[in-house]
Order: sequence, then C-alpha cells, then structure tokens
Amino acid sequence: VQVVESGGGLVQAGGSLRLSCVVSGGSSFGPAFMGWHRQALGKQREMVATITRGGSTNYADSVKGRFTATRDNDVNTVHLQMNSLKPEDTAVYYCHYRAWSGGDHWGQGTQVTVSS
Repeated sequence: VQVVESGGGLVQAGGSLRLSCVVSGGSSFGPAFMGWHRQALGKQREMVATITRGGSTNYADSVKGRFTATRDNDVNTVHLQMNSLKPEDTAVYYCHYRAWSGGDHWGQGTQVTVSS
C-alpha cells in the first residue's frame, strides 16, 4: 500500500489550501477509514480529521468549521479543504490509511506553512 499526499505549500493567514491523498495498492473495497494528522515542529502528531468509507467525518476541535474532509468516488482518494488558515496550522500534514485488516499506512507528509 502506498500513500501519497500533495497540495501543501505556503499561504498567508486567512487563506486556503486543499490537500489530497491518493492510496494505491489498497483494497478495491476501500479503507476502514482514512485520516489527516499533523505534526508541528517540537510537538506530537495530532489527529486533524478522519473520514470513513461511508463518508462520516470527525474533526479536531481546533479545525472544526474551517477544515473539511471529503472523499472521491474512488474510495482510496481523500481531500482536506483548509480554509481560514492560521499560523498555528503550520505543520507537516500526513495522510493515514487504516485497512480493514487493521494495518496502518502513512504517507511521507506534506508541509503546510501559514504566515502571519
């Protein structure tokens, strides 16, 4: 299973970015769920959003109302729309794929930098 993120970059506070995650080699039935996590410099990795195969979502309190996780009809592709970005959103964002077998797979991460 290969997990590849894209879409990171540098944006000013208040701006928007859209991250994408494409999984290859996963089940044609799709994942148990996929998620976005982030790790800021010197901090622990934290969950940002999760989305189940059925499309149910869950968000960290810090991003509710600003970030939206969606998935394509291709169930192994998900996106994270990030609006009203703040400097504290600066982090490396990782895509997580949980297989039905319980196996976890991670991407290498994409850098998001929000300038004030």
